[in-house]
Amino acid sequence: MKKKIGTAALAASTALACPPRARGLVAARAESNPSNLRDTLEELNRAFAAFREKNDERLTELERGRDDVVTNEHVERINNSVTELTNLVEAQQETIAGLRAGGGSGDAPSAAVSEHTGAFNSWFRRGREPDAGMRELEVNAGLTTQSDPDGGYLVPEEMEQGIDRVLGTVSAIRSLSRVISVGTDEYSKLVSLGGAGSGWVGEEEERPETATPTLSKILINSGEIYANPAATQRALDDAAFDVEAWLADEVSIEFAEQEGAAFWNGDGIKKPKGINSYTKVANSSYAWGKLGFVKTGAAAAFAASDPADAIIDLYYSLKAGYRNGANFLTSDAVLGTVRKFKDGQDNYLWAPPTVDAPGTILGKPVVTDDNIDALGSNTFPMAFGNFQRGYLITDRTGVRVLRDPYTNKPYVHFYTTKRVGGGVVNFEAIKLLKCST
Repeated sequence: MKKKIGTAALAASTALACPPRARGLVAARAESNPSNLRDTLEELNRAFAAFREKNDERLTELERGRDDVVTNEHVERINNSVTELTNLVEAQQETIAGLRAGGGSGDAPSAAVSEHTGAFNSWFRRGREPDAGMRELEVNAGLTTQSDPDGGYLVPEEMEQGIDRVLGTVSAIRSLSRVISVGTDEYSKLVSLGGAGSGWVGEEEERPETATPTLSKILINSGEIYANPAATQRALDDAAFDVEAWLADEVSIEFAEQEGAAFWNGDGIKKPKGINSYTKVANSSYAWGKLGFVKTGAAAAFAASDPADAIIDLYYSLKAGYRNGANFLTSDAVLGTVRKFKDGQDNYLWAPPTVDAPGTILGKPVVTDDNIDALGSNTFPMAFGNFQRGYLITDRTGVRVLRDPYTNKPYVHFYTTKRVGGGVVNFEAIKLLKCST
């Protein structure tokens, strides 16, 4: 069962992960394998070689004072193909990884867990509670019994893991960040900002008192995210209807769309606080509690001359200690622009993915998320950081389902909720790029 969840959920998630123009390609090859992946990589490398050749021609014409419309359109067509193939490669990589991980640990579930799973399945299909009561079975299975005035029951662990697995695939910022499970709606931690004094002394010299280090409190509140998928009672009565895979697919896609927007732009009120919602300052004026940025060199785009310099500056704005494990985060559209840039040694900044690694900018992995700002006046179209150290996502333990067979007959709705929080916990570990002169 677990393998089936991984296959179905990951295949469905790839369509969400890719922009509309790429979904047809992904759907055609959703059941991926290493051989298909290698074929797609070869196709991508051929397309990127053609892109480099035509873009070099475009750059040469620009140096001569010519801006040829036909050449520009040719470059854009090949660039779009490179984007499609890159998304397809990453979707195939994710599907293969999901299939490899689908077998689980092989440990048989306990009797209590199996009993709860069977009872939940019966309740899910027909609305009948077991004689023992679902609450009691939740306790016996070791699940949380968090208070929920709206009612409903906690899904089995297997189903929750299926949902979380797809969320980790589809939600770009979730896939990069540190994720922890918490038992309350509020998570807090103290961060030392330094300030403890020290010094050198001789063997018998006095040790004067030193300063006390400064501590900053990080507080992350959880908001409730929900989905409300529906199925007919006839489908639920069908023994072949895979309850776990269906709910994981339906819920995870909706959750991922909502999460993705919140992790970038959320205001922190009843939802995570997104990276783009924090106070931002020029990196030269960086202070704890704010995110530093560097400028593109143009009001609403990259600079016309040496546009790659801004991305190189962004790279080096992050302290060396954070660069190991750092990623670029941007949208497909902005990445399409950056793909044309070269460094001072005439090397392209972007390199295509390999069999087991994503595409890179300046040797660091680049992840795309269309929630990230587009190029425009005072927008922030790119981030570079060690998100594992910089951004924390808190999942309140337990996904809860409320069965509703009455509101929309003949459909049975499953109002599904999960509590999620998010916020920056290390302001040094993330830097942004701003469209500005």
